[in-house]
Formats: sequence, structure tokens, C-alpha cells
Amino acid sequence: MTESSFLPLTKKLFAKTFIALTLLCLWPSLPAQAVEVKKVVSPSGLEAWLVEDHRNPIISLDLLFRGGSTLDPEGKEGLARMVAGLIDEGSGPLDSQAFQKELEDRAIKLGFSANGESFTGGLQTLTEERDRAFEMLHLALTEARFDAEPVERIRGQILTALQRDSEDPQSILAEAWWQHLFPDHAYGRSFDGTEDGIKAITVKDMKAFTKQRFAKNNLIISVAGDITTEDLAVLLDKTFASLPETAQDWTLPKTTPQSAGKTLLIKRDMPQSMARFGHAGLQRSDPDWWPAYTLNYILGGGGFVSRLMEEVREKRGLAYSVYSYLYPLDSSALWIGGVATQNKRLKESLEVIRQEWTDMAENGPTEQELKDAKTYLTGSFPLRLTSTDSLARTLTSMQRYELGMDYIDRRKEKIDAVTLEDLKKVARRLLQPEDLTVMIIGAPEDLDVDGVLEATTLK
Repeated sequence: MTESSFLPLTKKLFAKTFIALTLLCLWPSLPAQAVEVKKVVSPSGLEAWLVEDHRNPIISLDLLFRGGSTLDPEGKEGLARMVAGLIDEGSGPLDSQAFQKELEDRAIKLGFSANGESFTGGLQTLTEERDRAFEMLHLALTEARFDAEPVERIRGQILTALQRDSEDPQSILAEAWWQHLFPDHAYGRSFDGTEDGIKAITVKDMKAFTKQRFAKNNLIISVAGDITTEDLAVLLDKTFASLPETAQDWTLPKTTPQSAGKTLLIKRDMPQSMARFGHAGLQRSDPDWWPAYTLNYILGGGGFVSRLMEEVREKRGLAYSVYSYLYPLDSSALWIGGVATQNKRLKESLEVIRQEWTDMAENGPTEQELKDAKTYLTGSFPLRLTSTDSLARTLTSMQRYELGMDYIDRRKEKIDAVTLEDLKKVARRLLQPEDLTVMIIGAPEDLDVDGVLEATTLK
């Protein structure tokens, strides 16, 4: 810790930080109220979805640009990640230190991240700092400096993280999983970047990224909190109107996962093995989404009340954890699961998982399982809407997947409408135990595999 770490906070900064933290802590205890989603259109035609809530002086904005790290140029893997780490490290007239100090002095929270299919950002501010907060967001998106010091600092941080991931079993397993399921597709490339790619990225590359990928036609904006539709309309233009009209094409060719039915092993001298298993799933727009979502909760998404947890851990004590989840992508979809256990118990764990996959496909769940799933899935959802930032993120998902402005109200109806026959139908359609691809890292005992992946085969 440096000497400067002990410098006292200014009274103004202390007060603002205290108020912001206090309000954020108190927010979940506020009484529930109906959520009214409004569409706000700026004078120039920019659109945002807004939930007004004037009970506390907090505003949260969530934004998403379609297209993520899967669009990184060949040889520049990690470009989106680098940009996400740098556009708030100095913009416009403010260098990195000045930009960060401005955010800190005004208790503004601003951050960006990139994943495979999108580039996202989040802004939180007290109402009294609203105009400056939106101005800071504008500077980050349109006038990022990419000065030498922060560029090399962030590059070094990412390289360190990649080195750490290269030795982490979970990261190795995930990387290999995507490579082998999508060997000839952008989904098979590293979402986080590669060492060579990060080293090759230049300031010119990052400036080109901001001009090609930050545009109006691939932008989703969501806001929640203490702001009116009239004020937001004005701020939308001040913040985003200068962006280019059209972004680089972000669409990817449709694809399906490969290696169906194979069991692959990454050898590692470890006391336990970790496995990822799965096959093709369904996209968010599929008419069977809600039955599949409910079915997955019963099968492996419901924590300690799921079938997999009950049969693998509770009854037999075979594994520490086991789970499943739906993973919809823009150009594909997966139904994925995972398990971790001692090497000598992995074989039996996988046998039980495959048996449960088969039983669910052939017989479906019980009426009681459906009833319990509905109770949880409808009752837990409001807990996601207990802060302005979580509400803003929900609005972004609603826009991204075209769920409609009344989704929050209709969601319970959709789940309540799911019948036992719906679940049996979707189980027969989607659950294919013979197609499960299983990838393992560790040293499992007495397990037959179709292929062994050495470290040198992993990019």
C-alpha cells in the first residue's frame, strides 16, 4: 500500500460515496411495485427502454453493441477485450488518471466488457451527477485516447490473466470444449484472446474497432431509475447521436455442434476430474423455449432440488457438484452440463448422468416436479429486479431477444401455461443421451474414451 492510500477522502467525495453505497444496500428492501416499461425516442430517432423510479436518486444505464470477440480479426484475438479494458482509461481531454479521478470524485460507476457475441457497458450515477456521467460515457465511446501507459498496463494484465488461465483446469476445459464443438466456426476461437493476438494489437486496431463496432444500428440502450422520458430523450442524443449510423456486420453463419457422442480426455495429474457434457439445444426464439427452460430446471438447473443433484450427489455421494443449463447463441445453441468428482468416481457419475438424461427423454418429469419448478421460477424472478442496474440489464435482454415490452408481466403467464405434456414433448425432441459430447480434464479411472487431447493440441 502506498502513502497516497492513506490520504483522507474529501468531504464531498465521502458524502457522495456514502449515499450511493447506502442507497444500493437499501434498494432490495424497498416495497415491490409494478414495472412499467416505456420506449423513449430521442429527437434524432435513437431509442431506449426506460423504467422510471423516483424513490431514490440513482440512475443506471445498460448498453449493448451486437457483435463481440468472435469478430476479432485473425491474429488479433482479444481485440474486443483490450478495447473494453481501455476506453475508460482516458478519453477526450482526460488522460487515464484524470478520467478515473473524475469518476471517483463524482461516485460514478462506469465499466465495459466483451464476450463472444456482444460488447456491453454499464453506467451508474447519482441523479445530481447525471449530466456529467452521461458525458463521460460519451467520451469513452467516441474519444478514447489509448495512451501508451494504460495500453501497456492493460495488455500486461490480460497477458497475465491468459497465462493464469492456461494453467487453470476449468479454463483449459472450456477452451477445448469450444474448439472441438465448433472447429471451423468463430465459436471455436478463443473468446478471451490469445497471447500472440494480444501482443499484436495496436492502437490503430483499437481506434478502428471503436469506429467500426460502435454504431447506432447495433446498439441497445436500457435505463432504470430517477429520470424522466423527456430528460432521457435529450441525453440520448448528447451521448450517442454522434456514433456512426452503421456498424460492421456482426452476423455469423449458422452452425451446429460437432463431436456428437464422443468422450474426450485432457490428461492432467489431478486428484479429481472435471467434465463438461452436452449436445445441441435451442435458441431463445424457439417456441419450445419455456417448456425447455422449465425442464432444464428440473433436470439440472435447480441446484439441490434437481434430478442430477439428487441422483448423483444426494443419493450416491458421487460428486461435489453437477448441473445443466441452456446456452442459446445467435447462430447455434447448446444444452450443457458439468460435473466434478474424484477420479475413481467420474465413470459412475457419468453413467448416472446419462441414465437420468435417458429417463427424462423417455418419461419426462412428474407432475410434482413441474409444480415445484413453476413455484420457484415464477417466485424467484422478481428478486432479479431489486436494483436499477439489474433492472436495466433485464431490459437489455428483453430488447436483444425481442421479448416485448410486456415481458416482465407475461413471463409468469408463460411459465404457468407449461403443461406436463409440453415437457414430455420437448424432452423427446431435445434430450439425446447418445449425442452427449463429454470432455474431461483429469485422470479418471477405468473410463473408456474416444480420444486423448494433449496440451500441445490446444490453441
